[in-house]
Amino acid sequence: MLRAAIFDLDGLLIDSEAIWFETECEVFGSVGIKLTPEMGASTQGFRLDEVVAHWWQYQPWEGPTRDEIAQRLGTLVAERVASRAKALPGAVDAVRFARSRVEGLAIASATSDAIIHAALQRLGIAALFDVVHSAESEARGKPDPAVFLSAARMLGIVPGDCVVFEDSVNGVIAAKAAGMRCIAVPEAAQAADPRYAIADMRLRTLEALDARAWDAVTGA
Repeated sequence: MLRAAIFDLDGLLIDSEAIWFETECEVFGSVGIKLTPEMGASTQGFRLDEVVAHWWQYQPWEGPTRDEIAQRLGTLVAERVASRAKALPGAVDAVRFARSRVEGLAIASATSDAIIHAALQRLGIAALFDVVHSAESEARGKPDPAVFLSAARMLGIVPGDCVVFEDSVNGVIAAKAAGMRCIAVPEAAQAADPRYAIADMRLRTLEALDARAWDAVTGA
């Protein structure tokens, strides 16, 4: 029996991946790193500081420190999410559906608290969640399972009674490593990635979440 649902945020509930990529191109471009879409996709699910560390290792830059780049990136993304991000198809209804089926509902995201709260306010669903947890307080981000395990602990529900909704491969890997069931909703450009096969279910969009899909995952 599933007692909790844990949702990722970026690219799952809110159409922010384009905002992230646009902002990453701008910020990293200012220090000489030109990102391709494939490069941007490779860090999906990473914490903000891990994204900065990743590209620093790839090509160290002169001038602003990594902390300054991370702060600039986070501030710009939060501002842009708050002003123009949109809910992805079926996202709000899926959250409300899950709320009606479980005892505990959480957000567990690699992104910062500021960006999470900007997104939830933008969507008008902040009050539906019992727990909002950012991986910025964890030692490691996804694909490490820590952010999901912490969310379950904060809900007071064992991992095996949780289902995670994720769009990224790194997030799916993290959810399964946490011992949770996982419903993957991959972006169309990444849907063919064979690593999604470890998910318990794949949906094209959250619009496909209904009682039949839920029962299939729960074994009801």
